[in-house]
Amino acid sequence: MTSTGVPAFAPEWLALREGADAEARSERAVEQVRGHGRVVADLGCGTGSLGRWLAPRLPETRRWVLFDRDPALLGLARESVPVDRVRTRTLDLASLRARDLDGVTLVVASALLDLLTRAEVEALAGAVVEAGCPALLTLTVAGRVELSPADPLDARLARAFDDHQRRGGRLGPDSAAVTADVFEGLGARTRAFASPWRLGPERGDLLREWLRGWVGAAAEQEPALPVAAYLERRLAQCERGRLWATVHHTDLVVLPPRAPGSETP
Repeated sequence: MTSTGVPAFAPEWLALREGADAEARSERAVEQVRGHGRVVADLGCGTGSLGRWLAPRLPETRRWVLFDRDPALLGLARESVPVDRVRTRTLDLASLRARDLDGVTLVVASALLDLLTRAEVEALAGAVVEAGCPALLTLTVAGRVELSPADPLDARLARAFDDHQRRGGRLGPDSAAVTADVFEGLGARTRAFASPWRLGPERGDLLREWLRGWVGAAAEQEPALPVAAYLERRLAQCERGRLWATVHHTDLVVLPPRAPGSETP
């Protein structure tokens, strides 16, 4: 959940964050799955941002299958993913099954895991492991934010924001670790890579939108927080080009279980 005052999957928000997402995603994580991307399933594809970034990095790709529950977003994504063969599937990921991944050689997603409950992660992991393909799950919120200059309220706001992300049973900042545990419990292998947003004056519009949402969600979770003066200070720093934020994310690579008798690296 973005908690920015913009609907979580609004095209405006997705467009605003696309450049920062592209800079943050781990190239080392992509190296782990390169060669497996002949048929890619993009879960919760939004407007296709991940496909626009990733498809050129997977020269073996022949087909891209876009999954989202929003037909309008699917329409936008279909026109922009740079692959000759693109297919769309309107699907709520809570109902994803291995049969939906028939023929898929790589599962990918961006900014998805922290929106899910443990039960939804278990269903997703079960489908991916049964399908027998790797997965690249990028830009999962890690629950760490660093602001410069620091402010005495930063830590309280960060805790309240993280608790807000956990509402409704969502995994929020715990999602990368929980997802890795779930996949490994099914015999898969996982590797985590850092993929932080680094926001400063050059991304002032995104920094301001993120800041408003971060503070707003924290205040919703803990109404007693004195956020009005804090937000005023921080926005003033943004306007003067004197605020920087590092918003930590994790890219998770999932590889299928090793075949019996295979060598251990």
